Amino acid sequence: MMSIFPVVVFIPRFYASDVGVPLAAVGAYLFITRLMDVVTDPLMGYISDHTRSRFGRRRPWIAIATPIMMLSIYKLFLPPADADGLYMFIWMVLLSVGTTMMLIPYYAWGAELSSDYNERSKVTGWRASLGVVGQLTAQVVPAIALFFWGIGGSASVLEMVGITMLVLMPLCVTTTLIKTPEPQQEVKSVVPLMAGLKVMFSNMAFLRLVGAFMIGSIGLNITTPLYIFFVATVLGAEDMSIYMLSCFYLTNLATIPFWVWLSGKIGKHRAYLASFIIIACAHPFYLFLGEGDFWWMLPITVVTGFAAAGFSQAIPNSMKADVIDLDTLQTGENRAALFFSAWSFAQKATASIGGAIAMFGLALWGFDAAPDAVNDAQQMFGLRFLFSTFPSVFFLAAAAIVWRYPITEARHAEIRAGLAARE
Repeated sequence: MMSIFPVVVFIPRFYASDVGVPLAAVGAYLFITRLMDVVTDPLMGYISDHTRSRFGRRRPWIAIATPIMMLSIYKLFLPPADADGLYMFIWMVLLSVGTTMMLIPYYAWGAELSSDYNERSKVTGWRASLGVVGQLTAQVVPAIALFFWGIGGSASVLEMVGITMLVLMPLCVTTTLIKTPEPQQEVKSVVPLMAGLKVMFSNMAFLRLVGAFMIGSIGLNITTPLYIFFVATVLGAEDMSIYMLSCFYLTNLATIPFWVWLSGKIGKHRAYLASFIIIACAHPFYLFLGEGDFWWMLPITVVTGFAAAGFSQAIPNSMKADVIDLDTLQTGENRAALFFSAWSFAQKATASIGGAIAMFGLALWGFDAAPDAVNDAQQMFGLRFLFSTFPSVFFLAAAAIVWRYPITEARHAEIRAGLAARE
């Protein structure tokens, strides 16, 4: 639920607040917030890997992070009418810290639950599916409110999503902490932080994987803050944007099992490659849409949601676990959280970079995002091009990076055999 709304909803809401936050300033806030993650993400990975408690290495930090995230969500999703740029920046920073404390141990924990090449895809597939359920809930609740009671607009969506998350988060976290088992074989980590980072960044499979993920995610995150602007100004259907996002996530949820199945048939990196190529070919079709074409947008959204389920959900997380096995073979230590800290930083950095590119791009084109603004043909083309066609450059670049990814199922079997020989 956290992946899209901090950008999609905060930007229109804060831009239209009583104080008003310019698009270029929003882009700068997003970028500065991510710079902090250069320190906080690897630090959290190191701390989690070296935590020793009767509750395990991962549980304590997820529990501590929950109230921090809930307070930040309350402040950002239900802001006062006079909230300004500084208010937005402060609470985005705190939300980023809480997210780091929760997600790095959480993903590292998931990577340790299975050592099997294909079973890992099932684990990450289920986790991704439940994540999409959360994201879909964020669309369905406002959609129901709009359909039955006529309640719509960015401010109302923000409040409803915030309240929904505040209700669901403690329930979901508590279930995870109680029901999820500890790894059967926990390999301790004692490597110092800087030495561990040096070894990690000499892992070429990891560099290729994270590079493809970053480049592809920049493309996807360029589109994220532009969804509402595109639907509202190009299609003239602002109140319908929640239906489009619901369609995207429903397709995402429904097709995750297909990508898990396909990765077992042709290999994870080949399925990953296919997802990049599909979305790169589908996204430019948005360029042909105009006023009144909302329903023509949905078939394109189905295809992009299908492709995004492959490259942003189950497959890369499963591939990360394989990369960690290679590192464990080379170093004799399990530093899963450190690897996921680098991945977390890459994920959050690409969200900010993509969002900043979108905002600076709109500003460069002279697009005015004010609710009552009138943009000329050139400014409207800038929005349409940034949303539809420009991201495909990044998707194709990511496909090129992952083309020769080295860890196949056969190679992973060799890695696991090497690890078994050490035990």
